[in-house]
Amino acid sequence: MNLRKNNRYTAEVYTGSLNDIMFFLLLFFLIVSTLANPSVIKLMLPNAKSPSAVATKQVTLSVTADKKYFLNDSEVLLENLKPELEKAVKTMAEPTVVLRVDNALTVQDLVDVLQVGNEMKVKMVLATKAPKI
Repeated sequence: MNLRKNNRYTAEVYTGSLNDIMFFLLLFFLIVSTLANPSVIKLMLPNAKSPSAVATKQVTLSVTADKKYFLNDSEVLLENLKPELEKAVKTMAEPTVVLRVDNALTVQDLVDVLQVGNEMKVKMVLATKAPKI
């Protein structure tokens, strides 16, 4: 005769709330990813006394301190800058190029880029950092 009780316990993991946790994590990362800045080219822009905004559709041309050229976040060689810029602005009525030039570069580097825009008859605007208030 067996008088002992059967006291076997089985380990269980409650996963009912796992769906809710995964949903909130997914929602959090979707919101954070939309707030991220798409332009990841690190530049130290020159300062300005008063900010001004360009309201039309524009093309961004960035030049880093090591003289790498980026046209709308894609790298372009200096020799190919003019044809690539022509392709980027050919559908625009009033083409505007926003120049984001690192402040460590010389004036000659800026003038080289401005000459390309002058040959193409494109309006070029120099981007600066907004003043700290």
